[in-house]
Amino acid sequence: MTSNAMPQFPEPYWLQSVDLPTFPKLEGDLDVEVAVIGGGMTGITSAYLLAKEGKKVALIEAGRVLTGTTGHTTAKVTAQHGIIYDELISHFGKEKTQAYYQANNEALQFIKNLVKEQQIDCDFSEQDAYIYTNSDQEMQKLISEYDAYEKLGIKDIGYLKSIEIPVEHKAAIVMRNQAQFHPLKYLKHLVEEFTKMGGQIYENTTAVDIEEGDEPRITTRSGHKVGCQHMIVSTHYPFYDVKGFYFSRMTISRSYALAVKTEKEFPGGMYINAETPSRSLRYTDWNGEKIVIFGGHEHQTGKNVNDNTFEYYEALEAFANETFGIKEIPYRWSAQDPTTLDKIPFVGRYSPTISNIFVATGYRKWGMTNSTNAARLMTDLIIGRENPYEGVFDPNRFNADPDVKKFLSINASVAKELIKGKLEQPSTQPETLKKNEGAPIMLNGQRAGAYRDENGQLHIVDTTCTHMGCELKWNNGERSWDCPCHGSRFSYKGEVLDGPAEIPLKRLSEEA
Repeated sequence: MTSNAMPQFPEPYWLQSVDLPTFPKLEGDLDVEVAVIGGGMTGITSAYLLAKEGKKVALIEAGRVLTGTTGHTTAKVTAQHGIIYDELISHFGKEKTQAYYQANNEALQFIKNLVKEQQIDCDFSEQDAYIYTNSDQEMQKLISEYDAYEKLGIKDIGYLKSIEIPVEHKAAIVMRNQAQFHPLKYLKHLVEEFTKMGGQIYENTTAVDIEEGDEPRITTRSGHKVGCQHMIVSTHYPFYDVKGFYFSRMTISRSYALAVKTEKEFPGGMYINAETPSRSLRYTDWNGEKIVIFGGHEHQTGKNVNDNTFEYYEALEAFANETFGIKEIPYRWSAQDPTTLDKIPFVGRYSPTISNIFVATGYRKWGMTNSTNAARLMTDLIIGRENPYEGVFDPNRFNADPDVKKFLSINASVAKELIKGKLEQPSTQPETLKKNEGAPIMLNGQRAGAYRDENGQLHIVDTTCTHMGCELKWNNGERSWDCPCHGSRFSYKGEVLDGPAEIPLKRLSEEA
């Protein structure tokens, strides 16, 4: 049951507050120098940078550009990525960790400079970024993270006993002069500049296969071919996974956000806590006033507490009410993010045997700087320029610590879910479902999934994931079928919402 204060269905503020251009579907074969698959921040920034280098570039997107993960972010532009630097130093040493920070800090500066130079109207503002804790257990981690900042030579930092927002806390650390913006206003500008330079964009054009070789080719669902010299796969989760086995080297998680018109004034700054459940706060402009974005409650996709994802929204609503008070909640939404085994994104050549196909994934919810860094790195590799961060983000790396333990744990969990799902015998009867309710059912002796929409129509789909056969779980907060094995998500009609799955679910019936 939804709260009276919340929208009935999820819709991110960013998508509702900007008019995005539309582009045609690819209706024939095409040859370019660089083909980019995926119209999010990574793909658009890459296409823009490569066009600036004089390359003939085409970008294809399965749906509409900027409506995927980029349209569902909190849009913090920062090199402060939660408590991470002390952990990275312990696993990889100071030099590699310093390179990770520098790459993301340079991405931050790149965005700052581009906004200023091109006078991009995207609600950009410099903000300090804070990590706070009220947990005795997390205090030492916070202190160690601040020590890591000092070891890495990060400037404009601080260890604080108090912060301005009304949350219980024992201490906080700050990374000053970070930023926030409206991601779609920023990227709309890049899209416009890209097309002015002759760049081509095709929407509703789904890539279903890749032919490798000296001149690789994309095959679209319509059967058209896109030939190129270099290719970038920036589909958030790599749709082409023949040699990379990315599905076995990443975990997939979801998190939630509310945009709230608050009773108390928000003081500015960007905040995240150190403990769980996670809590994130920042503000943005809304009709000439502030709305505060409350985010958090990360969990592995398809693995929900009590099979009730809406409770995460309700928990954020309670937190917002306790801290700043609620006048109105105009928007709610969620996001999905992959995390690599060692928490550093995969950016670079797709595999050791493929030198002209590039991939970028695994941003761990910090996509604004990581995607910009990825675009700059892949552009350098395609142009033939040396990039000091190539080795740090190499998708083909495998580190004995911590990769082996996590690899075994992830894939043992997958095997468990695969077996458990096949043994489940749902007891829900389709006729008992109320409007906007969904659940697994048994249909002709087979497990299926049913959802009754707001008009009373019943939608029944096969709930076997088309990626590797795991049984899907109903997500009542998003009205989707989610895979607990590798994070694929499908609409109640069976359409693919998130990969690695490429093929829609089989629709078994629709009844009034």
